[in-house]
Amino acid sequence: MKSSSAKTPQTAKTPKRTKTKAKDAAPGSLPILYMLSPQKFMSPFDCNMAVDSGYKVVLPYDNVGLGDVGALVQDAIFSRPPKAMTGLFIGGKDITLALDMMKAARRAMVPPFEVSVFADPGGSFTTAAAMVACVERVLRRSYGRGWQGLRVSVFGAMGVVGFSSAVIAANEGAEVRIVAHDAIEPLEASAGFAAERFNVALHPVAGQTDALKSKLLKTSDVIFTAGPAGVNIISRMQLAKAPGLLVAADVNAVKPYGIEGLDLFMDGVPLPGCSTLGVGALAIGDIKYKTQAGLFRRMLTASQPLDLDFRDAFELARQIVSDAGRDTKAKI
Repeated sequence: MKSSSAKTPQTAKTPKRTKTKAKDAAPGSLPILYMLSPQKFMSPFDCNMAVDSGYKVVLPYDNVGLGDVGALVQDAIFSRPPKAMTGLFIGGKDITLALDMMKAARRAMVPPFEVSVFADPGGSFTTAAAMVACVERVLRRSYGRGWQGLRVSVFGAMGVVGFSSAVIAANEGAEVRIVAHDAIEPLEASAGFAAERFNVALHPVAGQTDALKSKLLKTSDVIFTAGPAGVNIISRMQLAKAPGLLVAADVNAVKPYGIEGLDLFMDGVPLPGCSTLGVGALAIGDIKYKTQAGLFRRMLTASQPLDLDFRDAFELARQIVSDAGRDTKAKI
């Protein structure tokens, strides 16, 4: 028989469970980006750029026509409170359509339900902005001058990057020729569009033969090549016969490059066999990447809705190359 004074074993106390309640995010605080493309898919490049730039939700829409934009935009803005962290990106491959979609998006908004819109069809605005900014840096660093009055010839101007770079250079005061590789009529239409939409003069010229291209190089201060990947446009021999050509830039990163002898990383060093300074595709690509990321971040932090196109891209690309130059001098 156990003694009544014997102590009974104590039951271990179960620790109290503390209830934790997840703090709900404020409505509209989650960064959401709607990405519209008239093509059958949205570029994975642009999707990745948006996520890495700070958007938490990226919603791509493909096969979007101009007439679809208004309804999509209104569904996006009216489902969130005013000042929500909502953005709109317009891709595709057609500059005219992208700009028209941008206008349609803005028309569909009803204050205070407004969001920022960024158009970069085919990456053309940011790539072109980067190319022009990189060449401008070389011009200032090596020749102490800018674009005003320079003769610029653009090869591949029927493409989105070539056309955009032509407009940017013309807008900065250059005399820009857009070079025809086949019929000249499509480029004449492009020149008309540039004059009407951007108030700049682009001059279509023939460049279908090596002789015509050589003639153009001799009367050019700068050339941009923005042709299809893996297509050589300008040969070493043609460059050697154009001693007055200051800078040549190419966005083709697939061999053979658009300019023979150009290295992908060139950033203002002489091309083989001549005095022309080269700017390669990866030097341009580094600034393009930073420019696109910077514009996405600008949308995220803006206090007012923005409309971002090639002009904003060039402004930022110019700032990026300028800051990079100052950083280099500081290290030296």
